[in-house]
Amino acid sequence: MTLKTLVFESLGSTCELLSADADEARLAQGATWVHEMHQRLTRFEPASELSRFNSRAGQWSAVSPELAALLREALAAYDRSGGLVHAGVLTRMLAIGYTRTFSEGPTIMSRPSAAAVPPLPEMLEVRGGTARLKPGHGIDLGGIAKGWLADRLALRLGKNALANLGGDLFARGVGPEGDGWPVGFGGKTVLLVDSGAATSGVSRRRWGDGLHHLIDPRTGLPAVTDINEVSVIAATATDAEVLAKTALILGSSRASEFLQSKATGWWLS
Repeated sequence: MTLKTLVFESLGSTCELLSADADEARLAQGATWVHEMHQRLTRFEPASELSRFNSRAGQWSAVSPELAALLREALAAYDRSGGLVHAGVLTRMLAIGYTRTFSEGPTIMSRPSAAAVPPLPEMLEVRGGTARLKPGHGIDLGGIAKGWLADRLALRLGKNALANLGGDLFARGVGPEGDGWPVGFGGKTVLLVDSGAATSGVSRRRWGDGLHHLIDPRTGLPAVTDINEVSVIAATATDAEVLAKTALILGSSRASEFLQSKATGWWLS
């Protein structure tokens, strides 16, 4: 097999597409699709579909099939995580200064007070091709979108391919050597077949006095955790993303117990 690889920047991260049975044109089409979805789903562009949906809070709005599916995925992630993976924390992210892309720097001048975020099902409803957001709130799909896109992109690339979108990845098929796709995991290499993986951490997007981008909805502030980074292997990249973020917020005393029956493998640091 001839391995084809394409590396590009999107979703605020470095992305990598690999395929053992597709040509360069299909990889390029995959990258174009990622760029297009980023433009539709980013909260940093006022004209994006997500920003327009957030701006219409309080009213039912038509949404694309992709955004509707992601909003449902966000609600499912909230349930699976016991409410810890919460896509409705945008107002709290803005309050701590995460108002623009991280490369442009935070804008925080003072640390806000703690305030629990209402449950996601109380602020977000999805019915068919329409959705409604409660006034005063906003959605940030973040890592959920990356995992969801990686799962679907791997299918687009062929029967033997890997889509890695900034650390959220899905490996489809048996890899270039027939024994799985080699992926770095917890300081070693593992071979993945039809599996997802994701890493969540608090050190990369960090600023000020202990501020970072991972919000604990119980306080509305950056999560206080004794874990720096969690990597998870699961059935899909979306599942791995949700599990990794939940474990990170839970901390080392509860993370392994939470992951025991849900993840294929994990690594904490």
